[in-house]
Amino acid sequence: MALVLVTGASTGLGLATAADLVDRGHHVVLHARNLARLDGLAVSERAHGVVPGDLAHPKETLHVAEQANDFGRFDAVIHNAGTMDRADAVAVNVLAPYLLTASMPLPGRAIFLSSSMHLSGRPDVDPVLAGHGGTYSDSKLLVTALALALAAQRPGTLTHAVDPGWVPTRMGGPSATDDLAEGHRTQAWLATAPETEIEPRTGGYWHHRAASRPHPAALDAGFQQQLLDALATITGLALPEADPSA
Repeated sequence: MALVLVTGASTGLGLATAADLVDRGHHVVLHARNLARLDGLAVSERAHGVVPGDLAHPKETLHVAEQANDFGRFDAVIHNAGTMDRADAVAVNVLAPYLLTASMPLPGRAIFLSSSMHLSGRPDVDPVLAGHGGTYSDSKLLVTALALALAAQRPGTLTHAVDPGWVPTRMGGPSATDDLAEGHRTQAWLATAPETEIEPRTGGYWHHRAASRPHPAALDAGFQQQLLDALATITGLALPEADPSA
């Protein structure tokens, strides 16, 4: 059974992902903005642990990483937490996944939630990151590039980006037309399936378990490195070195 961290696990796709993994016997550590958000949820009673913290604030994100590290190295981390609020979009959707990755031992697998809206994001690192002023689309382009950069530079960690579709969660709204159940299955599958079932093994951009083509910038090695350099400068943290034995 796998040890899996799911961020944003108190509602929507994160909750569905966590519940699916727990139902299949995996050891799931739940992240939520605060403990009250998990009150009354059946999955919280069955979880392996809980790590609260507001990912809109870097100090709290680092504290989430500290708490998570008490559980040891994760088999998989699912970076599900996200927001469409422009004030926090870059902090939650880009900086938090980067900070968690830079502050924890590299997991066996890392899954980053993207969106089809990343296709309309601006491929400009500095303007988007400066002052955290990027749109939701901008932030999803950057986190997709982050996922694919990690896949390219740290091949020992199987890393993928997932477009869950436009699903009727609190974020997606009641008018969303995609399948809610399908919205979480790909990331749960990528986190736990045998490697032989996943093609590409790493560096995929997925929608409903089918590999798709992301924004060209997300695949560009120069853009990826520019993003990693900017994130390292902003946060003061570089990605962990690759495990030579991986």
